[in-house]
Amino acid sequence: MAEKDKELLLQAKDNSIVFGGLRAVSDFSLDLYKGELIGLIGPNGAGKTTVFNMLSGIYKPTEGTVTFVDRNGKLDVINGRSPAQLNRLGIARTFQNIRLFGSLSVADNIKIALHQNRKASPVDVLVRTGKFRKDEKLMQEKTEHLLSLFHMENKISEYAKNLPYGEQRKLEICRALASAPELLLLDEPAAGMNGQETEELMEMISFIRKEFKLTVLLIEHDMKLVMGICERLMVLNYGKIIASGLPAEIQSNPAVIKAYLGSEYEAIAGGAQ
Repeated sequence: MAEKDKELLLQAKDNSIVFGGLRAVSDFSLDLYKGELIGLIGPNGAGKTTVFNMLSGIYKPTEGTVTFVDRNGKLDVINGRSPAQLNRLGIARTFQNIRLFGSLSVADNIKIALHQNRKASPVDVLVRTGKFRKDEKLMQEKTEHLLSLFHMENKISEYAKNLPYGEQRKLEICRALASAPELLLLDEPAAGMNGQETEELMEMISFIRKEFKLTVLLIEHDMKLVMGICERLMVLNYGKIIASGLPAEIQSNPAVIKAYLGSEYEAIAGGAQ
């Protein structure tokens, strides 16, 4: 698809984040188009999660602007919006460290995300009106549907903390999808997974992108996953973008090899060509 035919979803322009005297992110710019699957890679401490925190409302950029096209097609400047406000606009994320409600059931973890779209008022909930019962039925149906897509319907009543690690990762993604996002930010979704779980994750990300018509931006250190599913990559080092392009271009970029991939990867990549 020609760039002129693409629909811009999010634009970050000349963004910097400064903590005291530390410039964690410097002059970060990004044009993210609807339907893309983009990877943000780089060494530990490069500023990747800081960028995610900025895009999801946890941090406000010290400099620059971030704009986002919401569910109604309206272009919004989202600097300073809270995570809850951005979630309502259509931005959802997962975290590098899993943040499930461990003492709640699998179903309740998903329903928490569904609550923001419920129609029943607090009064409806209090007196258990027909509108409340309709909402509850709809949320249950949506919860069961989401879990079936992830082949976790048999875990619906289990405590989240009792799930195997790989399924906890799946549940966190499932919960993010429950808010019906336009943009999904995945922060190291393969962290801690074994080879088989990572293969399943690759298939799952490709599936949910098509099923939910999502735009996906992910941070990941697993290069097999990144090179296997991402359409283009951005490389961050010391808070600055040092390269951007197609996976094949990135894996042979001398600056990226030096800063992140290493000479061993250059040899592997060269042998695979």
